Amino acid sequence: MNLVEQARRAYGPGNIALRSGRSAEHQVISDVTARLQAAASFAQCAAALHDNRRLWTRLAADVADGANGLPPALRARIFYLAEFTHHHSRRVLRGEAGISALVEINTAVLRGLSSRPDEGAA
Repeated sequence: MNLVEQARRAYGPGNIALRSGRSAEHQVISDVTARLQAAASFAQCAAALHDNRRLWTRLAADVADGANGLPPALRARIFYLAEFTHHHSRRVLRGEAGISALVEINTAVLRGLSSRPDEGAA
């Protein structure tokens, strides 16, 4: 088999995994949460916190969009959690708090994403 045929087989339409919005969100949050839990050094912790903050910034932007289909009360709670995440991350970086609250928040969101049908992601 030549290289062109190998490329077609490897990258052909049958090998592309499609995810729903909820499934993709779940994967990203799960990955970031695992990195927060596994951080063994300050550098690893800071990198995981940075990625977690980027995630929550994106979630906050999504729920702030008037076109977001989530109920307003849920959008407000997600926005509040984003604010809390940013504030608490600063405290973790200063050594004033641990990451457990952030892990708990992410885990609760993961449970919510797992338990509800895919209906307009955050």
